[in-house]
Amino acid sequence: MSVRTDSLKLGLFLRATGHHLAAWRAPDAVADAGIRIEHYQALARQAEAAGFDTLFLADSVSIRGIDSPTFDRVIAPHLTFEPLTLLASLAGVTTRIGLVATASTSYSEPFNLARQFASLDQISGGRVGWNLVTSSDPGAAANFGGAAQADHAQRYSRAREFHAVVDKLWDSWESDALVLDKAGGIFIDRTKRHDAAHQGEHFSVRGPLNVLRSPQGKPVLVQAGASEDGRDLAAATAEAIFAAHQSLADAQAFYQDVKSRAQRLGRDPDHLKILPGVTIYTGATREEAEAKFQALQALVLPEVGLELLSGLLGGADLTGLPLDGPLPNELPATNASKSRQALIRKLADEGLSLRELYLRLAGARGHWVLVGSASEVVDQLQSWFEGRGADGFNILPPTYPQGLDDFVTYILPELRRRGLRPAEPYQHGTTLRDHLGLPHPRHPAQRPPEALAG
Repeated sequence: MSVRTDSLKLGLFLRATGHHLAAWRAPDAVADAGIRIEHYQALARQAEAAGFDTLFLADSVSIRGIDSPTFDRVIAPHLTFEPLTLLASLAGVTTRIGLVATASTSYSEPFNLARQFASLDQISGGRVGWNLVTSSDPGAAANFGGAAQADHAQRYSRAREFHAVVDKLWDSWESDALVLDKAGGIFIDRTKRHDAAHQGEHFSVRGPLNVLRSPQGKPVLVQAGASEDGRDLAAATAEAIFAAHQSLADAQAFYQDVKSRAQRLGRDPDHLKILPGVTIYTGATREEAEAKFQALQALVLPEVGLELLSGLLGGADLTGLPLDGPLPNELPATNASKSRQALIRKLADEGLSLRELYLRLAGARGHWVLVGSASEVVDQLQSWFEGRGADGFNILPPTYPQGLDDFVTYILPELRRRGLRPAEPYQHGTTLRDHLGLPHPRHPAQRPPEALAG
């Protein structure tokens, strides 16, 4: 296996008070951080000063578990701002870090979404990415006039066409369309305009988009699906993937599979960055890190942990089951994330009880959890990076601000000492594509004929 010469990429996943289930109950937590814009702005500035490549915001178009008896302790602490609105604010207080937001293809229209992301990309100077998702929560349909959620295959059929339309709309104008010829009275070169002219199964969109081409060509396309449909869509379209794995072997298998699919489609696999999520508990010593982890675990109430597990399983009814007993072999079919359900089943097959399962998931909802000193943690990150299990990581601090403070204080210097992160960030340019080592796409009309033929 060849030695890697690229740098390890770093994203920061913003989530109110943090990613641990009980983060809002930590003694130093600002419990209502999710509705404090100054909280997010401070984190964005800190992440940029530390040299993170991206900030990432998740989203949902419904409140999951709204009728749950533990709603006030599980979901409510994470009620927060709509992500595109929040990114606009963060773009105004940063100048270099990438800004990635989630938006669903299930309950959006391509023209509106393309316009919003193109606008944010212009506002930020080419630092925006779109995390393309489909909505699996049954409650979402009720917010958009629907009686039932579309099934998995239907959601991905719509998502593929949705992306195709957005991509056409982002190509509405060539990069040199703006003329600004005051003497001649010509503002824009109309020959550089291209209508989407899309007629498909799900959408009919004429175009063109009423926002000019992005400074980085197009916003970066991000995805997180790990099902077969998700992998196929990512291999064909994604430029970064946020993944969830528990072992290096699983990470390597996913990495090889998705990049091979992309290569078979004629894509350069290096233009698809795979960034597994990881939550890190660290300190000056392993003992200090372990104490931080156990302090948060002790704050997880059993009914809250069981609700988390039920939610990740798509709303499976676990009431009345013994907490120290196993997860049932047979669970009702749901329309939830197939990849996350498979991950939980794999953990259950290791012999974990329901209590052990929800405590395992409380730290990062199924993402990788590392507890240890800086050298121990970076040993693991380095093995995944050099072992082709990851091109970098999406960091999920267990708490804010302490979890991010600990990463910057302990982990980041060790990454730099080993040459895994540059001492001076943002060396390669000003856009998100520059930070991730991705090419700036040329407009189809400006590509050489041989490129178009390929």
